[in-house]
Amino acid sequence: MKTREELRALRERARAALAVRDQPGKSRVVVAMGTCGIAAGAREVMTALLEELAQRGLTEVTVSQTGCMGLCDREPMVEVRTASLPPVTYGPVTPALMRRIVAEHLVNGRAVQECALTVGSEAE
Repeated sequence: MKTREELRALRERARAALAVRDQPGKSRVVVAMGTCGIAAGAREVMTALLEELAQRGLTEVTVSQTGCMGLCDREPMVEVRTASLPPVTYGPVTPALMRRIVAEHLVNGRAVQECALTVGSEAE
């Protein structure tokens, strides 16, 4: 960067990127990307998630990442939050399972029960 205008433009791009993380009413998917998750395949799960969202044209889904969720033997783990269901944590998640979670949970509003580790309460 050589000018203040370049710095302002960078700041505005960063603000815009942060603003889309938490918008009311949007679904949110959080992928655990701690070292244990990455070693278990979280990058491939994240790639499958982003590809599936793009393929389906789902733009109203916020995707983010976090560190270890504390259950290393269940990695890779993914948390899905939607307006219509309590939060659900899935694990271990494979790329194929991630595609199924997008189809069933995000598109059709039904949690994938056989791989759900936890289902939160509405108050969370």
